[in-house]
Amino acid sequence: MTKGVRDTTLREVADKLTFEPHRLRLDQSGRYDETLDHEFPFLIKLFRFSHNDFTPIHSWHERLELFMPLDGSVSMLMGERRVDIAPGELLIVENMKLHRILDIPGLNTRVVVISFMSNFVYSLGSPSHDYFFLLPFYTNVGNRLHIVRDKTLRGEIHRIVSHLLKCYFERATYFQIGCKAYFLELLYILAEFFRAADFRYSELIRQQERSAKLKPVLEYVDQHFAERIGLKEAAALAKMSVPQFIKLFKKVAGTTFVSYVTHVRLSRAVRLLKGSSLTIAEVASEVGFTDQSYFDRRFKKAFQRTPRDFRPKEPAQS
Repeated sequence: MTKGVRDTTLREVADKLTFEPHRLRLDQSGRYDETLDHEFPFLIKLFRFSHNDFTPIHSWHERLELFMPLDGSVSMLMGERRVDIAPGELLIVENMKLHRILDIPGLNTRVVVISFMSNFVYSLGSPSHDYFFLLPFYTNVGNRLHIVRDKTLRGEIHRIVSHLLKCYFERATYFQIGCKAYFLELLYILAEFFRAADFRYSELIRQQERSAKLKPVLEYVDQHFAERIGLKEAAALAKMSVPQFIKLFKKVAGTTFVSYVTHVRLSRAVRLLKGSSLTIAEVASEVGFTDQSYFDRRFKKAFQRTPRDFRPKEPAQS
């Protein structure tokens, strides 16, 4: 590796591991989600992202997530904000916001994605101070991105991630204990770096409650995205008034409800274009668009490619 992270140990550990092409397994509704073990709700995925060669879908999920490219830069759309991540930098993903990797010419990098459920580090019955580990995932003072660009801190993070990768993939006896020890060290460093001096435990609970209010709405959209879903219906699912719902949805999901539904429909369209024999017009109708030309415009704006570009390539005839 001539470019990318400079930490020798992290490079050596990564070079011994297998990074799979980014191919997400979608469920019947077209949503991507990873099932985490109840006893050990922690997961590390190793992906390779290449231009025109990954699954460009929008996703949201309950699990919390850290994202680190190793070889080259990656651009992510998180809500309505573009985030540029240099190799070796660490991004705390705003998990409840729709997010996806942008397909940009020259994209070619390995990525480490660390996912976990909040109860892996803090739940009812845990010591009260353990909530400190989760602060970077639930605090957002001044709407700033939680991304580590500081070179000195990155060196410390790379050291911990190296140990974490070795422990997780070597699977020695009681590896779960080692993974949790290294991971808590990583979370402690992040919490110290992003801490808000006046942030209280009660605010953490409020932010978790806000996300919980929207969960029934997001799950309903996943199952009924092709149907007409109005703001009044969505607000009722969240047990809120329409004005309250509009404000909360934008705050938590990072986009408007209407834009969210459109992004979900377009992501489902990608799945159908790649894996079905439906015509483009039929795909548009299947995901809830009544006008194919409007579907084509929104699709091109979202992915910078046409629906036809996602069709499987015909094998060359000899």
